[in-house]
Amino acid sequence: MSLSSYADSNDGVFKRKESSFRRFISRQPGAEFPPEKGRYHLYISYACPWASRCYAFMKLKGLEDVIGLTVVKPVFERTKEGDDHYGWVFPKTENEVPGAQPDPLYGARSIRELYEMANPNYTGRYSVPVLWDKEKKTIVNNESSEIIKMFNDEFNNYAKHPHVNLYPPHLKSNMEQVNSWTYNSINNGVYRCGFATKQKPYEEAFAELFAALDQCEDILSKQRYIAGSELTESDIRLFETLVRFDQVYYVHFKCNKRLIHQYSNLFNYTKDVYQTDSIADTVNMFHIKQHYYRSHPSINPHGVVPVGPNIDFSTKHDRYRFKSG
Repeated sequence: MSLSSYADSNDGVFKRKESSFRRFISRQPGAEFPPEKGRYHLYISYACPWASRCYAFMKLKGLEDVIGLTVVKPVFERTKEGDDHYGWVFPKTENEVPGAQPDPLYGARSIRELYEMANPNYTGRYSVPVLWDKEKKTIVNNESSEIIKMFNDEFNNYAKHPHVNLYPPHLKSNMEQVNSWTYNSINNGVYRCGFATKQKPYEEAFAELFAALDQCEDILSKQRYIAGSELTESDIRLFETLVRFDQVYYVHFKCNKRLIHQYSNLFNYTKDVYQTDSIADTVNMFHIKQHYYRSHPSINPHGVVPVGPNIDFSTKHDRYRFKSG
């Protein structure tokens, strides 16, 4: 995400722009980008739910020693002297912002520099995640839904947990159905609320969001995970919005009908996913809150960051009452 991705039209509706780099790492013979240990590098922000789900897949598959990782600073800054673009930048030192690192490959000052290195004529948005090929010195892909599929499928020869499959074939149709409505109404729905510039589209997005959350609450009253009895990609997608909801979206994006911790099943489900393996390592609430409250001056012009609420996702949950697959 960057400021250029918030493309409000004249009707006040938030419309997300498409990702631009859509190439694939593949085990197929002769592939332009074959899976190799140490060749690829992932750039993310802890604040961005789309980038964070890529990191979650890295952790679940055990790819930390296969693919490099660098985290940008949480708050947007000017990306180039002489123009007014603000976006993702790297710290100058390891100690500047806890949890963020300087670019280890080229000493780039911003994500924008990487895009311009990959394509000097690039004019799109400078978003994360960025999956980078160190050999060809270019961006392979910046679409999270495709990056996570590559992480799930293409690196099993190197993964610590090759048996983990977040796209189980027997749940494919369930996942596709769930993803179709959770993306628009929940994942993107909170943004449709937050960046709407007129009352009607805001209220429409608000109604869709909470109808979808109610639907999730009902589904999760009958099964442990959103697409069935196993943890899948659909859960990671949904989790990334839920874990940010009470501390950011409820206030900052005016999604203030109900808090997630007021939903019995949704809150316990969020804790369940958070406590799965090393998912907790991918959630940095300091980065999340700093980004949203300090990077959107049109919504929060003074950049004041709320102190609370402090949600503890490590407390006991009740999801073991359901049989897992």
